[in-house]
Amino acid sequence: MIRAAALVLALVTALSASGAETPAPKKIVLVRTGALVDVLAGRVLSGQDVLIEDGVVKQVGPGIAPPAGATVVDLTKKTVLPGLIDVHTHVTSQPEDYYGDRFRRSPIDVAVTAHVYAKRTLEAGFTTLRVVGSPEYVDVALRNAIDKGQVAGPRLKVAGISIGSTGGHGDLTGFSPYLKFAGFSGVADGVDAVRKLVRQNVKYGADVIKMLASAGVLSEEESVGAPQYALEEMKAICDEAAMWGRKVAAHAHGTEAIKRAVAAGVASIEHGSLIDDEGIRMMKERGTYLVADVYNDDWILAEFAKMGYPEKIIEKERSIGRLQRENFAKAVKAGVKQAYGTDAGVYPHGLNARQFRYMVAGGLTPMQAIQSATANAAELLGWNMVGAIAPGRYADLVAVDGDPLKDVTILEKVSFVMKGGEVVVAR
Repeated sequence: MIRAAALVLALVTALSASGAETPAPKKIVLVRTGALVDVLAGRVLSGQDVLIEDGVVKQVGPGIAPPAGATVVDLTKKTVLPGLIDVHTHVTSQPEDYYGDRFRRSPIDVAVTAHVYAKRTLEAGFTTLRVVGSPEYVDVALRNAIDKGQVAGPRLKVAGISIGSTGGHGDLTGFSPYLKFAGFSGVADGVDAVRKLVRQNVKYGADVIKMLASAGVLSEEESVGAPQYALEEMKAICDEAAMWGRKVAAHAHGTEAIKRAVAAGVASIEHGSLIDDEGIRMMKERGTYLVADVYNDDWILAEFAKMGYPEKIIEKERSIGRLQRENFAKAVKAGVKQAYGTDAGVYPHGLNARQFRYMVAGGLTPMQAIQSATANAAELLGWNMVGAIAPGRYADLVAVDGDPLKDVTILEKVSFVMKGGEVVVAR
């Protein structure tokens, strides 16, 4: 009896184990397109099919026969592009009231609403974002929740807490010295202190390091672009980040701060408003990306006074917004590498595509503007799973009604969004 029972138990165990090892059937999707934007080659192809297995592109070409069990998605009346990428966002929040945002909303409030903005951005066709700064590592938590499928949103590469100097753009300026906030601080001075903050960010989940190399616009320090770190401090941040396998994005409006950051080894200059000819030359020589938020000047000047922002801040924007667009055009003409970054979170999330028209006005062709938000952005991220519709990459696709190479503003109204082979929007 004991032997018989043991044999039965062994048989049941073997059958159970066998069943557990049976692979689940692959999820196969075939997308038929009318026109497909090949951002790697810089061309548009007609009549292409995209075969997707388990969320990854397997094959691209004409006349692909649907495998057994495949779901067929008909986009033959649309133009299909890779999912769009915005590499300068603050997706965890957006401004509502200057003083209320600072003194009445806690990081808990930010965390509770962050997923709303993420979903809104995904539905606008942006399937990947770089988040360049968030309080209390809310961006890390949001990324993890999205990756686990707990909330809807784009793929995220996050910076955690921005690193800046005492009295600088990342510090609370313009208020009483007795006003203090509890929580993680991104303020650090000196080589050892900035290295430690890089390590802290990596420890708590940062994919990229955000350095505040210069003064800024939406803060109350005196300057808009003065350097706020010495070159040795910037080098320490870049060297430490590289040791941990991270790139550095440098907030830099001012001429000298831009050049120091480029010399220090950053991967990208964010804003770049007052870049000069020497800075342009340095960026070209080193292959440094320019991430210029050339749309949001319009929104800031139209809306921020209504939200109680001090006139000092509004005036700083007036002084720099148009110059940024002029210098962006100079950088484009000189051939500086461009990646699409909008500073979304300064204006409402989901409007990210409004910047395309401004980049074209600044001298990019529509194809180059699209490449800045796909292939170029993926290169800056160091992530070859996104940024193109090609075998081995995630099946992140968007579609529009019309030809975005003739009218780039069409990208403001995507009619179809797919992330990882799953349809998010179908209009």
